[in-house]
Amino acid sequence: MTEVQMALDGIPTPEEIRRAETENPNTRERDLAESLGISEAQLLAARIGKGATRLVAHPDGIMAAACELSEVMALTRNRSVVHEKIGTYANYHSGVHASMVLNDDIDLRMFPKHWQYAFAVEKPTDAGLRRSLQVFDAAGDAVHKIFLRERSNSDAWANAVDRLRHEEQSETLAVSARAPVEAARSNPDKLDVLRQEWARLTDTHQFLTLTARLRMNRLGAYRIAGAPFVRQLEPGAVVDMLQAVQAEGIGVMVFVGNRGCIQIHSGPIQTLRPMGPWQNILDSGFSLHLRQDHVAEVWAVDKPTKRGPAVSVEAFDAEGALIFQVFGVGKEGKDDRPAWRDIVAKLPDLATETV
Repeated sequence: MTEVQMALDGIPTPEEIRRAETENPNTRERDLAESLGISEAQLLAARIGKGATRLVAHPDGIMAAACELSEVMALTRNRSVVHEKIGTYANYHSGVHASMVLNDDIDLRMFPKHWQYAFAVEKPTDAGLRRSLQVFDAAGDAVHKIFLRERSNSDAWANAVDRLRHEEQSETLAVSARAPVEAARSNPDKLDVLRQEWARLTDTHQFLTLTARLRMNRLGAYRIAGAPFVRQLEPGAVVDMLQAVQAEGIGVMVFVGNRGCIQIHSGPIQTLRPMGPWQNILDSGFSLHLRQDHVAEVWAVDKPTKRGPAVSVEAFDAEGALIFQVFGVGKEGKDDRPAWRDIVAKLPDLATETV
């Protein structure tokens, strides 16, 4: 796409994008891109040759590079929550449909078909030059980001940029329209089958297969399943839950994801700090930033497994998009799941008159 075509289409030219960045140095890339009517990937493309290099986006290459970087910060987000983990990438498992990183620090599930664009980025900041690897989906929305830290291996980063450099280094990027959020999809005619099959689950991963077979989705199934499988909670129960986990000192698993990546924290929650609409977890090695005002529905969910009930608290936005999930942690030598179930049982139900 030429600059003339971009101007005719109402899309800012690379020069205009760079000027906007210069004029708004403290605005986050995601927010600036939205104000300009472009995607975040298009914003970075405008920096090609000026602090950004386009890379081949497949997880195999990006994860091979990440495993060489030593300590970094891993970031996965959706429009309502940001999940950040500090650690090292290791134990990568490649897959055609799904790939994984499995270790105590950084725990990821990745879906390669949504890894469409990637960039190596160098950005001057007050704290010095910030280096990162950033991956985006077909719409140009962020899938996963890796930020180098003081103890990172900068030589490995430079080698990775050379190795993964994409043959296309244009300042413009043609992205697809963002796929709409799938609204809650129920099938009341199959309610009896849903409840019967739900009761026979042996693994949480079987649930989405079940709902798809019954022509439902996650939220649609929750809305009709009823007790003892689900219980709708007050939207504010999310904060109650985080505060209770902090007070009890138990370990939980916090899942945050988008179409291309799910990032998981396993451990306690120590520092909660609300700020405006944001509810923040600010722990050593783990941070989470939640737009509490985006939370429209919250469900306590109970799924049977071979290891006992898998109880979760799951939050959705007004369009039906999953914001995040929290489960109890059960590890050999320390099982926090009973304490977690007690916390969930005490969370406030949605008031009957508002249902």
